[in-house]
Amino acid sequence: MTNPDDVATVRPLTLAWVRRHLEAGERIVGAEALHGGATADMRRLTIGTRGGGTRHLVLRSFVDPTRQGPAEDLLHREAEALTTLAGTGTGTGTGTGTGVPAPGLVAVDPTRAHCEYPSLLMTHLPGRMILDDEGLETRLHLLARQLVAVHAVRPVVRPQEYVALTTADTVVTPEAADAAVWAAAIDVIRRPAPRYEGRFLHRDFQPGNVLFDLSPEDPAGADSARITGVVDWAAASWGPADLDVAHCSTNLALLHGPGWGLRFTEAYQEADGMLAAAADERLYWQVREPLAFSEEVQWVAQPWREAGRTELTTRAVEERLDAYVTFLMDAPA
Repeated sequence: MTNPDDVATVRPLTLAWVRRHLEAGERIVGAEALHGGATADMRRLTIGTRGGGTRHLVLRSFVDPTRQGPAEDLLHREAEALTTLAGTGTGTGTGTGTGVPAPGLVAVDPTRAHCEYPSLLMTHLPGRMILDDEGLETRLHLLARQLVAVHAVRPVVRPQEYVALTTADTVVTPEAADAAVWAAAIDVIRRPAPRYEGRFLHRDFQPGNVLFDLSPEDPAGADSARITGVVDWAAASWGPADLDVAHCSTNLALLHGPGWGLRFTEAYQEADGMLAAAADERLYWQVREPLAFSEEVQWVAQPWREAGRTELTTRAVEERLDAYVTFLMDAPA
């Protein structure tokens, strides 16, 4: 249900900008805040169509002054990624031709030329994210196959090279962690990055950025789940497939337990995804991502709690992170 009064929460210049990108005879009839966006304000706009129906768009705005510096780069990247996916798709702007259902780009204003804040307007995809433990085995395989499809995309214009999210000198070892294990893990990423075959990366592929369509009889998606959308392409880049796999594996380990991290890596390979051939090279990428999470545990845990996983306190997530790093360092090659 929409509320016309919520439209007033969208700033006037931004509203005018959105209206300029609607079809003839359309109007904005409602706005609703979307939760889960960690770096930007997200709103679903309800658009009244000329024929009396409705459709939805999504407005992403970087309202936090501390994020407005990187916002221009992030929005350019997202716009380019959505354009790439639309160009490789069926012409519908959803990227379905490659099996990557992504939003269609409507408009972007990365420099605030028209809006109060750096903003991007895109189509709305059906479905919702699922962070529950129930039904995870089924969803894990869907996630793995979806990521293989992402890495199969061959953009005409290569996106910028990936950015490492941590260094050996900035890792934060948890207070209760085994210092020797973490020191060994940190030594792994002191080495030069292994050579790799580049792939199109999402760079934040994880359950919070994947939408599922569920039947009312199967709300956890144990049997009937299907992926309807992959969202948040602001960090899209070029790099090793291992990096995306390690990022999703780390998220799964923190959400559901350490074993699920390696299980996702196995599922990716079972879906014909290709990782680094040498064990020491795979370990480099596997360890780099959880070490990056060590610097932002509180920031990572908060949206999960807001989404209903209230047991995932900062302390609980930190303990799972420690367990996962230990698990990786102890795992057989």
